[in-house]
Amino acid sequence: MPTFDEVLQEAGEFGRYQKRVFILLCMTGITFAFSFVGIVFLGQMPERHWCRSSEVEQISKNCSWSPEEERNFTVPRVPGHREQYMCYMYDIDWKNGTSEHSCTDPMYSFTNHSLDQLPVTQCQEGWVYEQNRTTIISQYNLVCSDAWKLDMTQSSLNLGFLIGALILGYAADRYGRKVTYLISSFGVGLSGIGAAFAPNLYVFLFFRFLQGVFGKGTWMTCYVIVTELVGSKQRRIVGIVVQMFFTLGVMIIPVIAYLIPTWQGIQLAISLPNFLFLLYYWFIPESPRWLLIRKKKDKALRIISDIAKHNGRCLTPNYCQITVSDEEVTNPTCMDLVRTPQMRKCTVILMYAWFTSAVIYQGLVMRLGIVSGNLYTDFFISAVVELPAAVLILVSIDRIGRKLPFALSNAGAGIACLITAAIPTDVMWLKITLATLGRMGITMAFEIVYFINTELYPTPLRNFGVSICSGMCDFGGIIAPFLLFRLAEIWVELPLIIFGILGLICGGLVVLLPETMGISLPETIQDVENLARPRKAGEKKKMDSAVYQGHIKNDLRL
Repeated sequence: MPTFDEVLQEAGEFGRYQKRVFILLCMTGITFAFSFVGIVFLGQMPERHWCRSSEVEQISKNCSWSPEEERNFTVPRVPGHREQYMCYMYDIDWKNGTSEHSCTDPMYSFTNHSLDQLPVTQCQEGWVYEQNRTTIISQYNLVCSDAWKLDMTQSSLNLGFLIGALILGYAADRYGRKVTYLISSFGVGLSGIGAAFAPNLYVFLFFRFLQGVFGKGTWMTCYVIVTELVGSKQRRIVGIVVQMFFTLGVMIIPVIAYLIPTWQGIQLAISLPNFLFLLYYWFIPESPRWLLIRKKKDKALRIISDIAKHNGRCLTPNYCQITVSDEEVTNPTCMDLVRTPQMRKCTVILMYAWFTSAVIYQGLVMRLGIVSGNLYTDFFISAVVELPAAVLILVSIDRIGRKLPFALSNAGAGIACLITAAIPTDVMWLKITLATLGRMGITMAFEIVYFINTELYPTPLRNFGVSICSGMCDFGGIIAPFLLFRLAEIWVELPLIIFGILGLICGGLVVLLPETMGISLPETIQDVENLARPRKAGEKKKMDSAVYQGHIKNDLRL
C-alpha cells in the first residue's frame, strides 16, 4: 500500500493548491517580523532629554527661550558624561536667582561659585524631551535610572514567545493546526491594539507578553502547515522562502516607522493586519497528515482529493484504501522528545542551536543600533544583508545536505564575531564587513534550524517538538538585551567574544545530527530512530518516496 507521501506525489507535491496556501501563509512571516523587531522603532531614543523644572519652565516662558536655549542655560554639564547631565539638575532656587540678567545669563546670580561646584540632584518633576516623534520612552519616561525597563519590553515579548511555544504548540498537535493559527492571529491583533492604548508601562508589558504568546502560535503553526502539505523535495524551498518573507517584514518596518510619527500609530499599523488572517478560514486546509494521525480519515481524504483536483491530477483508486491504527491516540508529552536515544540527541542539540541563533542574531541586530548613524537606513541595509543568506542555502542545501551548511554557518558566524572583536576601531570598514558576514552566517543558521527541526520530528510530535525546541530561542531572546548591554559596559567587544564561542560550539554539535536531505517526513518516533541507521544506496533512494514501514505497530498506512 502507498504511503501518504506517495499519494501526495500523485496529487501533486507542490502544485497550484499548495502554492496558493503557501503564498497566503507566507504573509505571516511579514507580520511576525513586525512584532519581533518593532521595539527598535517603538522604543527609539529621543534626540535629547533633560530634567523638567516648573521654575525653569516659567523663566523659559517669560524669556521666550527655545528648547535648545533652555537646555544650554540650565542643564548641568559634566565633561565626558553626556547622559549624566541629562539625568541631573541644579539643586538651586531659581526664583531667588532671578535678576535683570535672567534671560541672557540665568546663572549670573550663582557665578560666585564655579558651575562645577553647584549642587545637583536627580530629576524631581520628570523630563523634557526634544524629539520629532513620540516613543514609549517619552511616553513612560524610560530614561536615566529607569532606562533598563526598555529591555523589559523586548524580554516580555520573548517570554510570551516561550509560553506560546509550550501552550499553542501543544494545542496545535492536539486540536489542530488551522484552529490554533486562526485563534493566534486574532490574539496578536487584539493584544496589539491593547498595547497601543496602554495607560502605563506595566499594562504595555502585559499586552506585549500576550502578543508574543499568540505571535509564536501564528508563526510556528503556519510553518508546520506549509511543511506538511508539500513533498520532501519542496520542503527546503518553502522553508527558506518563508524566512525570506520574514526578512521582507524587517525591510518594510523602517519604512512604516519613518512615515508614522507616533509610536501608537506604528503599533496599530503592525498589529491590525493580523485580523486579515481570519479570512484564511475559507482558504487554507487543516493538515491532512495531522488528520490521519488523529484518525479523521474522511476529512483527510477530502483534502487530498481537493489537492489533486486543484492541481489537475487524478488519483488512483487505492488512495481511498486508507487504514488507521486501532491503537488509542495519545497526546504529545515532553517525555516523548527524550525517551529514545535519537530523539534525545536531536532535542538537546536543536535546543542549543535555537538558543545560539537567537542570542547571536538579536545581539548583532541590537549592536548595530548602538553604532548606527541613520536608524532607518542602517536598519534597512542590515535586513537586505539577510537575502544573500537565503540564496546560499537554496544553492547548497540539496547538493551537499543540511548538516554541512548548518555547521559552517554557525562556525562562520562565531569566527566572524571573534575576528571583529580583535580588529581595532581605526579599521572600522573591516569591522563592519566582518560583522556583516557574521550576520549573514547566523541568518543562514537561523533559517536552516527552522526546517531541519521540522524534518527531525514525527508527525504526532512535530508542532509540539518544534515549539519546545524553539522555546530556547525565546529564552535566548529574553537574555540577549541584558547580555549585550551589560557586558558592553565592561568592554564593548566582550559580547562578540561570547557570541563567537557560542557559534563555534554549535557548529561542532550540529554535525552529530542525522542528515535529512531527500527523506520523507517521519511519521513515528521509530522512523526518527531509524535515521541513525546507515542506509544503502538503494534504500536511500526509496526514502524519497516513502518512510520506513513496519517498525512499530501504529505506523500510518494508505
